[in-house]
Amino acid sequence: MAKINILDKIYTTGPLILLYYLSISEVDANLENLLDIFSINLQIIIIYFWIIKRPSLMGTGHIFVAGLINDVVMGFPLGISSLSYLLVCFVGNYVRNKSVNTTLASDWFTFFIALIFSNLLFFALINNFSDLAIPFSKIGYNTFFTLFLFPIFWFLFKIYQMSFIGGHDA
Repeated sequence: MAKINILDKIYTTGPLILLYYLSISEVDANLENLLDIFSINLQIIIIYFWIIKRPSLMGTGHIFVAGLINDVVMGFPLGISSLSYLLVCFVGNYVRNKSVNTTLASDWFTFFIALIFSNLLFFALINNFSDLAIPFSKIGYNTFFTLFLFPIFWFLFKIYQMSFIGGHDA
């Protein structure tokens, strides 16, 4: 019985563990060695999906700390990723509170809004408060591929939610 409870806890905290893993590792889902333009921000997809579907799994404190860890690992000024992640969290919370039932289409549209604002904030903060030079085209490609791959991860996370966490949304 205790072994089942421990496994349930591990499965329930799986998205949070994945968020921290992606923040600690430099695996920012960039395949720039293979394709110059392909990059995806999987952390934002994770945050947005789980804030809408199960906000109790991922608190804003965890999201902020994961952003700080990501900043340290990637060499960004502290707080830039955290602010971007919290902006996505804010949009996700707003959508969750204002909608009765979410679908892939509504989640995808509102994710687009969250992603645009998050990446614009990230780009503005990087260009104004650091010496790093990240071209706008790189952020544009990242936005495009993250938005394009969102439905795939939405279905994968939905299957994970129904299989391991419970089928109903919060």
